Amino acid sequence: MSTITPPISLTQSEELTDAPRSLWSDAWKKLSHRPSSMICLAIVAIYLLVGLATFLPELQRIVGQNRWLEMFDRKIAEAVADGYQAPSFKKFDLWLGTDIQGFPVIWRLLYGTRIALLITMLASILSLGIGVSLGIIAGYFGGWIDEIITWLYTTVSSIPWVLLMVAMVYALKQREFPWFTMQNWRFRFIWTQLDPVVMIILALGLTDWVGICRLIRGEVLKHRDRDYVQAARAAGVGTPRILFKHILPNVFHLVIITFSLGAVSYVQAEVVLTFLGLGITSRPSWGRMIDDAKLELLRGVWWQAVAATVAIGILCLALNLLGDALRDALDPRLRGAD
Repeated sequence: MSTITPPISLTQSEELTDAPRSLWSDAWKKLSHRPSSMICLAIVAIYLLVGLATFLPELQRIVGQNRWLEMFDRKIAEAVADGYQAPSFKKFDLWLGTDIQGFPVIWRLLYGTRIALLITMLASILSLGIGVSLGIIAGYFGGWIDEIITWLYTTVSSIPWVLLMVAMVYALKQREFPWFTMQNWRFRFIWTQLDPVVMIILALGLTDWVGICRLIRGEVLKHRDRDYVQAARAAGVGTPRILFKHILPNVFHLVIITFSLGAVSYVQAEVVLTFLGLGITSRPSWGRMIDDAKLELLRGVWWQAVAATVAIGILCLALNLLGDALRDALDPRLRGAD
């Protein structure tokens, strides 16, 4: 007696033919189905676009003088009204009022995004580069190398981060360092003090690598004895290729999560250092705006402080929520869970 096989439904056939998705495609699927995550991603993208737009004046060195490219540099130093002009919608320059010298607060706010972007990106690259490299080396090789690196990050982590950061900035501020300049197409080394932005980037990058180093070390300890690593060793693959071609991609989601969550602390650190007098004083930044506004509040001039505070608050909130969403989406233990 023959049996009749029931037809396979469309849903079942899709499940049978559906290829397994990668961790990154699963993460994007989860993020795209969460409106709050997409809103936060759009907010961060807007900040990035504004920050990149303020770099346009630097292009005049390549394309020549251009009035439109000089717009940001001209606007932040151009008095458009009397000092302490209240916010008004009559003119774009007056949307957020003016400071004591009549400079438009809105252009200073937009220019401060440039400083925040520079510090966040470069300090993150420096700290993540140090932490990931040391963490992979310590976790993979073990032994005395692991002991030295563990002792190093344990010693650094025993010092409060804010005090260590302030001490690093103060030490860099009191010294001259070799730098290079180009004259007549020739590089010439000079001794000079570092730019305040460079000092902050170095201070943050050289002191904030401990967390990612400890995290990557623990993950590499779990991965170094797995089958795919053993197979690579048996195939004669070199150690650098095993570390950066096979192990690093499997722990890279932790780097992205750490970057998204750590960017908030870098934005706040610039404000704290500038408020303490160790940060940026020669150009507009969010920290300098708050520092300038601390006495203005006593006179009832609130718009500069409110503008900088709201800009920082929105960015930090978006980065925090986006970081939490990335952590949930990229966690392999939650993969496949809705």
